[in-house]
Amino acid sequence: MDSTDKHTSPLRVAAVVSFYMFAALVMVFVNKTVLNSSPDVPLLFLFLQLLIAVILLHGAALFSSRIEIPRWDRHTVKKLLPVVTINIVGLVFNTLCLREVEATFFQIARGLVLPLTIAVTSLTTHSHPAARVIVAAAAVTTGFFIGVAPEGHLPASSIPSPISLFYGVFSSLCIAVHSVMVKSSLPYCNNSTIQLAYWTNAGSALLLAPFVLLHGEPAKILEMRANVEWNMNVFIWGSLVTGLFGFLLCVAGLLSIKVTSPVTHMFSSAARSVIQTLLGVWLFQDVLTINRAISLTTILGGTMYYTWVKASGQAQPPARPVDPEALRQDRDDKEEGEREGMVGQAREKAPSMD
Repeated sequence: MDSTDKHTSPLRVAAVVSFYMFAALVMVFVNKTVLNSSPDVPLLFLFLQLLIAVILLHGAALFSSRIEIPRWDRHTVKKLLPVVTINIVGLVFNTLCLREVEATFFQIARGLVLPLTIAVTSLTTHSHPAARVIVAAAAVTTGFFIGVAPEGHLPASSIPSPISLFYGVFSSLCIAVHSVMVKSSLPYCNNSTIQLAYWTNAGSALLLAPFVLLHGEPAKILEMRANVEWNMNVFIWGSLVTGLFGFLLCVAGLLSIKVTSPVTHMFSSAARSVIQTLLGVWLFQDVLTINRAISLTTILGGTMYYTWVKASGQAQPPARPVDPEALRQDRDDKEEGEREGMVGQAREKAPSMD
């Protein structure tokens, strides 16, 4: 939606945005804490997050009709395999990137998401982005290169390695490709974002499981248990918390689409970025240099400008998938109010993609 629902109160918008920001911040910092504590088992950690999210989706489906668990069939699995594959590849490289860099640098390392999304969309749709979209992408790209430029006065532990930058750029590319593939994948999930979330979580867990075993991470956990300096509680509770908040982010995403506009969402993301940077400095003693501050500001500025262009209708950016759960609920509410006064009203069309 390009604007918030006129019946949505400011308090509800603030509550949804705050919840989304809180959940996203918890995910980043608990992930970072666990990866700092258990750097040798990133795939097992990610697998447990996905598994917990799937279990919670099954549990939520018992209490809410809006959360529908899809039936497994060969045709759907075949059609969704590409989007599930790119999802898990992106998650793996995203996790590896977070493990290798400081929390304050994480957003810089993944700063090319917007330019790559615009590029992938242009290639797949054979269209040319508007001039203002190119300006926004150029600003974000400039911010990325400012952030990754070498700085001689940094301590060795704060200097990002070439492999960590590769992880960040490749995960950004996967996110860009995934965002484009989502639209074509939704019809195979009855145009349901919840069903697609279930497929991507469950499918990603299945694809990741063999690599967890091949990498020997269960055996590494047993070895780490013998080390008195390793705190297993951090790993266990971190897996539970991130699995829970991964599930909550699915819900928060639905609520955010329903009650917020793109501009509201982007400003909340900007605020979250500032908070994440400050918390990284406070909790992990991360280094925040002038270069990194300028980089983050430039990336956020370019992204917010892009969102303004999108919201003002002056360009055609990558389409955001319509949330069918929110539309279906609005449709049902409308029909309930009109049913008593209008006999024989025609049934409204099912939600469709923009």
